[in-house]
Amino acid sequence: MGTSLSGGGRYRRRFGIALPVAAAGVAAAVGAALLTTPAVAAPALPEPTVNPAMEAPSLTELTRRVVGAMAGDDIAGETDKSPLSKSANPDSAIDAKIIGGTTTSITSAPWMAQLHYYDDRGTTSTSDDIGLFCSGAVVAPTKILTAAHCVKGYDWHANGAIVTGTAQLPSENGDLNGGTVSGVWRQWNNPAYNASTIDNDIAVLTLPAPVRATPIRMTTAGDTASYAAGTGAKVYGWGRTSSTSPEVSETLKTATLPIQSDATCTDAWGTDFVKGHMVCAGTPATGSDEGTTTACNGDSGGPLVVNNRIVGVVSWGVEDCVAEGAYSVFTKVTDYVGVTYPRLDDTDINGDGRADLWLRKKSTGVGYSRNSRGTSFGVNETWGDWGGVNLVLQTDLDRDGYQDLVFRRGDTGDLYWSHYVISAGSWSTKLLSRNWKSVTRIVTPGDVTGDYVPDLLMVDSAGVLWTYPGNGNGTFSTRLKTGTGWNGFDFVRGHGDFTGDGRTDLVARVKSTGVVYIYKGTGKAGAGSFSGGRITMATWKNTTYNAFDAVGDVSGDGKADFLARTPGGTMYLYRGTQATSGALFSPRISVGTNFQYYDIFG
Repeated sequence: MGTSLSGGGRYRRRFGIALPVAAAGVAAAVGAALLTTPAVAAPALPEPTVNPAMEAPSLTELTRRVVGAMAGDDIAGETDKSPLSKSANPDSAIDAKIIGGTTTSITSAPWMAQLHYYDDRGTTSTSDDIGLFCSGAVVAPTKILTAAHCVKGYDWHANGAIVTGTAQLPSENGDLNGGTVSGVWRQWNNPAYNASTIDNDIAVLTLPAPVRATPIRMTTAGDTASYAAGTGAKVYGWGRTSSTSPEVSETLKTATLPIQSDATCTDAWGTDFVKGHMVCAGTPATGSDEGTTTACNGDSGGPLVVNNRIVGVVSWGVEDCVAEGAYSVFTKVTDYVGVTYPRLDDTDINGDGRADLWLRKKSTGVGYSRNSRGTSFGVNETWGDWGGVNLVLQTDLDRDGYQDLVFRRGDTGDLYWSHYVISAGSWSTKLLSRNWKSVTRIVTPGDVTGDYVPDLLMVDSAGVLWTYPGNGNGTFSTRLKTGTGWNGFDFVRGHGDFTGDGRTDLVARVKSTGVVYIYKGTGKAGAGSFSGGRITMATWKNTTYNAFDAVGDVSGDGKADFLARTPGGTMYLYRGTQATSGALFSPRISVGTNFQYYDIFG
């Protein structure tokens, strides 16, 4: 195969929470935009406890990692590389950089991120140290999109540092040249990644706190226009600028490369080019730096951008990057939106990347969470008295990577948002809206409108479905009419993408017949948010299941799942498949019994 282009999780336990008291002087908001007010007067909320072993690293430690990585010369994924097939370029190996590009500013590419990795292996010798560098892009405030060969096999929580907000590489003494450094909280790479063929080469790193960098979005599923031959695409990175020198660029560079057809890429690379999974771009390399424009070592994981959307991730190419006739090869992002999107919206209660379950005991009103174990849930963890509410939803309205709660008081119908404030180390509860008693359904399914920011949906007493577009900070833009006739459903649920196209979907059950439909999201705002071609999922009357829940990716495989409870109290997990044909969910798995004693809010 070619050569890669390159040069964990903190455990948070939860708490009991007291209901907030109503804030005074706020007008009713049903039928208008949601309100946001100063923090509601409420009892102090206990802080979540962080496992000391998983604390975020200090600035000193992060700087040490950056310095070590800058001094290293390892290539990400190099230990897994294998020669390219002889049918293609026999002298190729796993590598990448921008040769022939131009210097650009962080203002032009504010989402660019530097990925520094340094592991001294715990020995006194430096000969076994691992120091490497990759590029990436901020696709959400706590999410970095990069290549799997930069992530797979490395412990980024223990050894990684991410620098954003600067076009300059750090100095040898650790000066970040105006940038900001972050640790890595969790890492995920496509489980289908093949290190030998460098196929399915896409990954996401999750940071412990949001960065200020402006995110860039991935392209959408099914995008073909961006990949039309001849389309100008921009690649960004700090990689090598010459095939004759191992030195990387001190400043961010960019180059415009024409997208090549699959046929051209196959002619150049033979069977090493996987149609549908990869895209190549550029003009044929000349055999030397002169006349060649290409990605090279150090650019691995960086974005290929068309119309301000990431269409490719720098993946592999030839060693030293300029072999005659060669093209740079990128992961074709449109093919991986479905499996990647859940990693951009994977907030959960304990922070391990698997969606957890929040529920309330009917007899006592005590709230509990149960951490996902993939195909089962752990023991109850007490959250205190939640007897005064009739709805609790899990979401992340401020996009900070910490799961929030949206809940409604039973007596007043007032809707609230509780979220952890990282900078203050405490919780804040705010009033979203007054008197939503008549609202029949409230759902927090994630990003409905296609802007990577979580939204809120509600069905009013007339059965009209409204979308409240989130602003990413707990406030909302003016609501949009999204559909009618939704009071015919007794359950409306959603959290993530069930159909594999990277767009948020809804699951709804017809009250009179028990037929369950999936309404496919379109990523558009307003009346076109959900396609008219709904998908029949099953027929589940109340005698089959009397409660449903959609909390995201329970199994941790990068696909949204669904939960259903029988009248007898058995909870079943339907694991998402994102299949393009056949069933969208695997056969059910029992994840526990005695759930009849709990309120499942959805």
